[in-house]
Amino acid sequence: MTRSPATRRRACQVYELWSQAYPRDDLPPYQLTGWYADLGQHDKALAEARETVRVDPDAGSYARLAAAYSNLNRLEEARASLEEARAKDPDSPQLHGVQYYFDFLQNDAEGMAQQVAWSAGKPGAEDLSLMDQSFTEAYFGHIGKARESLRQAVDSAERSEEKARAAVHKADAAETDAEYGNSERAHQEAAAALALSSTRDVRVRAAAAMARAGDSARAEKMADQLSKEFPQNTIVNRIAVPIIRAAIEINRNNPGKTVEVLQTVSPYELGEADSLYSVYLRGQAYLLLRQGKEAATEFQKILDHRSIVLNYSQGALAHLGLAGAYVMQGDTAKARAAYQDFLTLWKDADPDIPILKQAKAEYAKLDLSSTTLPADRPHR
Repeated sequence: MTRSPATRRRACQVYELWSQAYPRDDLPPYQLTGWYADLGQHDKALAEARETVRVDPDAGSYARLAAAYSNLNRLEEARASLEEARAKDPDSPQLHGVQYYFDFLQNDAEGMAQQVAWSAGKPGAEDLSLMDQSFTEAYFGHIGKARESLRQAVDSAERSEEKARAAVHKADAAETDAEYGNSERAHQEAAAALALSSTRDVRVRAAAAMARAGDSARAEKMADQLSKEFPQNTIVNRIAVPIIRAAIEINRNNPGKTVEVLQTVSPYELGEADSLYSVYLRGQAYLLLRQGKEAATEFQKILDHRSIVLNYSQGALAHLGLAGAYVMQGDTAKARAAYQDFLTLWKDADPDIPILKQAKAEYAKLDLSSTTLPADRPHR
């Protein structure tokens, strides 16, 4: 369970003392690796991952070490750790999960396909792998393929009687649809997710999707409930709920309030629990505030941390946000380059995605003397 900052500090102290007293026990460094990675303290996560390998050098430990190196963009060391994991146990689920994301960072479509193929028919691994593929397809604008992989992931989870996980998959898809402008579809997926399960993680994702799709009232009610039910949970109260509230303020055209709300998340924005989504929303808020320089800084931060953002939608859409920020600054050359980066990334995208249509229209209308964003662009 994720803990409050004070409780987490006490737990870390306990685990550190535990590790000193029992240096052959792998539980303390294993737990600390995950905690530090969630909160963006990747140097500490790497140190604990190395300690996990020292105490228990199995395939899972090396895969965890590879993930820690990857979060720091130390990809050659990540590759070496994955090779160690493969030598220990080529069928380790952790190995294949981390390998998929490593292959994504290497733009290795064949490698990713191999990981998905390996998972076929394996309960507990198949649905996660299929959902990874769904995210990747959506990242490149292949929404039809993303939805098919999502359907397969949900079916696989339900066959394994993992309804909560199936619901998380649907809620994740709802968030992507909301970001791409498919608001009606986002509402449908979020509602379907909540009908399957009402766990904390499902509600967090569904509320975020609803907020981004424009249902501020429902999202706000869910955020209030989450804060009330999990008052000591760091991920909920320092990351998830502020993100939901920030999205709500964007819907209400209160971008200054969005920036204020997201101050809570700043210490954790590079963590796996956030993956720079709060940075993306902050960039959108700065666009609404017509602060192009500040917006560009936020979107560039996303592009500079690809190993953390991975295949989430904000990684693709950051190019589009950066283009808008440069237009606002009057730097047409950089704006054109950013639009081109996005359109190249989505060169094979499904043509009917709302945000793609908007991007193409903006790019076509971009004028050398333009210093303003198109007035008809919704910032989501």
